[in-house]
Amino acid sequence: MRIGILGNGLMAEALGGQWAKAGHEIFVGGRSPQRARKLAEQLSRASRGTQPAPRGGTLQEAAQFGPVVLLAVPAEAAIATVQAVDLRGRTLIDCTNAITHPGVVLAVDAMAETISRYADQARVVKAFNLAADSVWRRAPQPGQRLGVPICGDDREALDQVAVLVRDLGCEPIHAGGLQRARLLEATAAFAIGVWAGGGDTRELFPPRDQAF
Repeated sequence: MRIGILGNGLMAEALGGQWAKAGHEIFVGGRSPQRARKLAEQLSRASRGTQPAPRGGTLQEAAQFGPVVLLAVPAEAAIATVQAVDLRGRTLIDCTNAITHPGVVLAVDAMAETISRYADQARVVKAFNLAADSVWRRAPQPGQRLGVPICGDDREALDQVAVLVRDLGCEPIHAGGLQRARLLEATAAFAIGVWAGGGDTRELFPPRDQAF
């Protein structure tokens, strides 16, 4: 699959690197094409010479590179970024979290829905926002299948993202339409707050064989 990445930060590096290792074609785009090319070279080295090697350039080049685009910029830059490029017909993966500190609360009530309004000709899917970049850099250990909730309104787009989730060694969990993405965003804020307070979110839920 050809995947364009808008942004050259930690999430772009983590997800882009894993997808390159899985054999996907990657193009990193940034406001600074030079920095984007530098990250692409880094991904190329980390992907152990997979062909074709990741490339880098402008945001618009990344947006037009393939059918899937990862939005991996800070939440405060997300709207300006999608407004600056042509995303018509693309599956746009939103992994952003609009969270303020201290208190770890949502800065925007519905980030994915807002992005969808500004990128109205893209098929937005919310995914990968419940874990930090460090989680995506490594495959789950044997016997540990990490579930990745995905929210969206377009079946084809959801299927594309599900493939990318599985290529990380994870399990896609269809969590409903894009309107439910605000629940994922609130969950991220809640989980980060629990973690910051010294808690473990894994202890908050019963085992799978026990009903709520």
